[in-house]
Amino acid sequence: MLMRTDPFRELDRLATQLMNANGTWSRPTAMPMDAYREGDTYVIALDLPGVSTDAIDIDVERNMLTIKAERRPAEQADSVEKELSERPLGVFSRQIMLADTLDTENIQAEYEAGVLTLRIPIAERARPRKVSISGGGDRKQISG
Repeated sequence: MLMRTDPFRELDRLATQLMNANGTWSRPTAMPMDAYREGDTYVIALDLPGVSTDAIDIDVERNMLTIKAERRPAEQADSVEKELSERPLGVFSRQIMLADTLDTENIQAEYEAGVLTLRIPIAERARPRKVSISGGGDRKQISG
C-alpha cells in the first residue's frame, strides 16, 4: 500500500481533477512542446509518454498542423483495486500554425521514448540565396 504524506501535492491533484485535466475529444488537454531550427529543418518535439503510436493522429491542412493523441487506461483484471492514479488519461491535442516558408509536404514524424519528433524542412524558396546585379561595367553580388 502507498501512503501519501505531501498535503500540497494532494491539493494540487484535487484542483487538477476539478479543472478536468483529463482530456476528452471535445475538450483535449495540451501537450508540452519544444520547437527549434536545426540547419534547414524546423523541429518540433512533443512529450507523449505512455501513448502508443496507433493512438497518435497528425494532420496538416493548409498551414495548420494538428496533433491529437489519446492515452488509454491499461487493461486490468476485475480484482484489481487502485490505490493511486496520478498519470493523466484521455485526449491530448496541439494545433500549430506553420509559416509559409516550411515545406509541409515533406514532414517526417518519429516517436521514441515517449517523445514525438516532427521534422519539417524549410522550403527551397525561403532559403538564403545570392542575387546578382547587372548593369554598368562592374558586376557585384549582394546577399538577398
